[in-house]
This record gives sequence, C-alpha cells and structure tokens, in this order.
Amino acid sequence: MNKILIGRYISGDSLVYKMDPRGKLLTTICFILLIFLANNPVTYIIVTLFSILAVAVTGLKPKVFWDGVKPMIWLILFTSFLQLFFTVGGKVYWRWGIFAISTYGITNAVFIFIRFTVIILISTVMTVTTMPLEIADAIEWLLIPLKLFRIPVDKIALVMSIALRFVPTLFDETYKIMNAQRSRGADFNNGGLIQRAKAITPLLVPLFISSLETAIDLSTAMESRGYRGDEGRTKFRVLKWSKYDLVDLGYFVVLTALLLIFRTH
Repeated sequence: MNKILIGRYISGDSLVYKMDPRGKLLTTICFILLIFLANNPVTYIIVTLFSILAVAVTGLKPKVFWDGVKPMIWLILFTSFLQLFFTVGGKVYWRWGIFAISTYGITNAVFIFIRFTVIILISTVMTVTTMPLEIADAIEWLLIPLKLFRIPVDKIALVMSIALRFVPTLFDETYKIMNAQRSRGADFNNGGLIQRAKAITPLLVPLFISSLETAIDLSTAMESRGYRGDEGRTKFRVLKWSKYDLVDLGYFVVLTALLLIFRTH
C-alpha cells in the first residue's frame, strides 16, 4: 500500500530528468496511443523493447517500476485470463462448456498482458521523473487551445495537479489507519471476500474525515496566500525546450516508424 508510485516523484539526474515535462507528457500520451498500432508479435516486441529502454534511461532501479506494476498485476492477469478462456479462434486445445483455450485466445492474452504492463511502465516513467507541479504546468500548456472557448484551463490544471499529488497522500493515510486498526486486532488478510469487505468498511469513515480535513486545510492555505487563479500570476518555474528534448522526439519518431513498417495491414 505504501509503495504506490502514482503521483510520487523520485529525484535523479539522468537524461529523462533533463527533458521538458511537456515533451514527456506528449510522448507518454502518444506512446499509449501507438500501442494500439501493435497487432502482431514483432510489433509487440518492439513496444516492449522501447518501454524497457525508457525504464533503463531513467537510471532508477528496476524494483521502482516493479512497485508501480505490482498493485495492478492482479487486474492485468484477470483481464488476460478473460481473453484466454473466452476468446476462441484458430486451433482449440481445450474446451469445457463456455470456456476454451485456443491459439487466438493465447495470443490475445499475451498481447493484453504486454499492453497493460507497458502502459503502466511508461506512465510510471513519467510520474517518477517529473514533479507534480511540472506535470500540472505541462497539462495547462497542452490545454491552452481550450481558452478560446473560455474554459478555465488554469483551474483544470490545478485540480489535476492536486489530485495527482493527493493520491500518494491518500494511500499513506490509508496505510496508517490500517496499521492502527491492526494494532487493535483487526484482520485484513484472512477470511473470504465478504469478511474482508466487512473488515475494510471501518476504514472508510476515518479515511473520509482525514481527506476532508486535508482538503479544508489546503483551501484555507490557498486563500490565505491570496490565490485567485492565473490572473496576474507569474510562474516560478518557466518551461523551456532544450537539446535533450530532441532525444524525446527521436524516440517517438523511430517508434512510430517501426510500428507502421512491421504492423500487419
């Protein structure tokens, strides 16, 4: 629980840290979209290699990214098993009622597993190498065209940055409450599904109260500092493109070209 990496920044000095957050955000979004171009073993190998390359360039330990994937591993496996047993096509190896294992089902299960894992890895690369405020600035820059329609882009970016930063705080608070409940004899690991659900229910009230108090404290702090949106407000960190972003651009161009060349039409 306390190893949830969403919204957490890990300091470093590798090449990825020197890139502009706008470029990293665009590359992450485009990478996730490009994954859907992969439709055969060769293209999925390319996607996997490029995701491993992105992880390696960060200079962080592989365990960091395993901690990012681990909380979602059961959801990934569950989705993969659905594809395995409910997708029929090609040679059928085993069948029992509505369940079957076939060539097409095995292929789809492997592809789905790779797709979800790679998406989490690339998203983790983005979040652990970019400070939440930088991510908010990048999102605000990306949404600038919406200002033409009088949409409060700065407020949207602020809400997203607070939500992103609040995720690890919420998990840390949940972890503390669970430890406090365990010290009083609560058991969250044993029993059936219904019993575990009943054990988790007492966590909801203190967690909700703690979240509400944090939100009230945050709003009070913002009001006391005279926050009024982006009107007349300058930025302490000014985003600037640099030569390191050419690496980001080259990464995206090469990946796109390889997927278009090797995908099955």
